[in-house]
Amino acid sequence: MLMRLLLISNSTNAGEAYLEYPKHEIGKFLEGIDEAMFVPYAAVTFSFDEYLAKVQARFAEIGVGVRSVHRESNPAGALRRARAIVVGGGNTFRLVKTMQEQGLMQVIRERVPEGVPYVGWSAGSNVACPTICTTNDMPIVEPASFNAAGLVPFQINPHYLDAHPDGHAGETREQRILEYIAANPGMYAVGLREGCMLKFEDGVLTLMGARPMRIFRHGENPYEVNPGDDLSFLL
Repeated sequence: MLMRLLLISNSTNAGEAYLEYPKHEIGKFLEGIDEAMFVPYAAVTFSFDEYLAKVQARFAEIGVGVRSVHRESNPAGALRRARAIVVGGGNTFRLVKTMQEQGLMQVIRERVPEGVPYVGWSAGSNVACPTICTTNDMPIVEPASFNAAGLVPFQINPHYLDAHPDGHAGETREQRILEYIAANPGMYAVGLREGCMLKFEDGVLTLMGARPMRIFRHGENPYEVNPGDDLSFLL
């Protein structure tokens, strides 16, 4: 199988520099590739140019140049020619709306299964799922649909958090995912904790990081899987 994915829960761990913890894994994943095309459209409170500069600075440390679709006269054409595709985090709804409008989602559906490596963090990992229904983000804009690229057949909840703060009466993250699987009983959803990532390569899905991942499916009690466990059931 040609498809190669690196789906990262979060860009930055607390107290670390931007993209510090996933930087080396991204470098190994993109070994032999000297340039990637970046999709910055999840940025909302800062500019796409600012976002690109942050990513360029970090990727320069692993020897990968970065261009951005927002600077291209034909974003879909530029993405189609990319040697690697990188989709950054931010607001998932803003990201998907713009990707749909520019035809980028379809390009990803076509090119990534052909072997173009895909790296996404946070909202960028949501884009790899069938839909964006398990994002954590507020729907600040309305995309044409919730459909995403469908590179994997399960849903990811990035930044998955177990905490239920004292005095907080709202739903926990787990309760919200349980609502999703109740409404979508045929789907798996995974809680991908910060500091962790999923790699798909050579037909094998691997959990990477120091923390377990939580598995949700309707009719089953949620449970944990650990790095090194067989995840073929998700595929």
